[in-house]
Amino acid sequence: MVAQETALALIQLGAVFFGLGLLGRLAARIGMSPIPLYLVGGLIFGTGGVIELRHADDFIHLASEIGVVLLLLLLGLEYSASELVTGMRKSWAAGVLDLVLNATPGVAVALFLGWGFTGAIAMAGVTFISSSGIVAKVLGDLGRLGNRETPTILSILVFEDLVMAAYLPVLTAVLAGVGFAAGLTTLGIALATVTIVLVIALRYGRFVSMIVDSDDREIFLLKLLGSALLVAGVASALQVSAAVGAFLLGIAISDSTAHNATKILEPLRDLFAALFFVLFGLSTDPRTIPPVLGWALLLALVTTLTKVATGWWAAARAGSSKYGRARAGAALVARGEFSIVIAGLAVAAGAVPSEFAALATTYVLLMAILGPIAARVVEPALVWRDRRRTVS
Repeated sequence: MVAQETALALIQLGAVFFGLGLLGRLAARIGMSPIPLYLVGGLIFGTGGVIELRHADDFIHLASEIGVVLLLLLLGLEYSASELVTGMRKSWAAGVLDLVLNATPGVAVALFLGWGFTGAIAMAGVTFISSSGIVAKVLGDLGRLGNRETPTILSILVFEDLVMAAYLPVLTAVLAGVGFAAGLTTLGIALATVTIVLVIALRYGRFVSMIVDSDDREIFLLKLLGSALLVAGVASALQVSAAVGAFLLGIAISDSTAHNATKILEPLRDLFAALFFVLFGLSTDPRTIPPVLGWALLLALVTTLTKVATGWWAAARAGSSKYGRARAGAALVARGEFSIVIAGLAVAAGAVPSEFAALATTYVLLMAILGPIAARVVEPALVWRDRRRTVS
């Protein structure tokens, strides 16, 4: 019996991995992020889908947790502590505007639907943060990394990531149902931890890098993955959030060690993160999507406009042209991995209704598709409009 269950689990996992490979290839062919397709794959094979994967659940759940840790670890590796501090100084005004404009629609919809304070806090994060991965890919694909507005876009993304370092512990405390005083304590611990890590990274980052570094790829990988899981586990035990712990470790690793760590961890990140997106789709019943589709479309429309407004204003402050402002705003539209991480935490805690997962999934599907399209068409659309005005 055990052997048969193991065989079925291996068959299901093999089918999942192979299917993800096909979906990833399709996404590359049509020039879009694979995240929406991974979510759709999860919807097809999850609760209420065509086929339910029952035998591989335990592995997929654990692998998805590792996926979140690796996502945040590599996100932290992209920044040095000095870059974070500099980015915070440059982008705080645009970041605050971004937070207000893009978190508010999520809060409003959650409260209107009767999801209470917990649902509102979780939905605020889902609608607030842009997808760093999708934005970076779009900028690279369109050859805009050297554009004048690109530093503005990146500084806003840095600010969003720092906000997440404070937000995730608060969300974790709210989802756990702790009291106001305990929530403030958790936030205080998180902020103190972030501050300490930034100071350590600024002054002693080379020592942290020396601890995990190795010339042997196998040893380097084992030390990296082991330290990431250890830090994430300790952070989770302190209710600071495993994701934040991994993000802070990534910040503390610097220079060539960070570059080498990114190269060696990227394939693992892509593998486990794909399972995370699939798991979120698996936990969402497709039958719950039609009732929230209208709300997802409304949120998509409103938060597209608010992101464009944020990028336009920030790029204007930096002296970008009209086209540069439009490009900056459109580049920020996409939502993706972080929004699903937040929604996944809320759903796993059982603190939100089933409709929350459906709305978050539908919203991210729409925004992950709409974001790259908006980034591609915004400038040609403006040029066409200006030519028509000139001719008329």
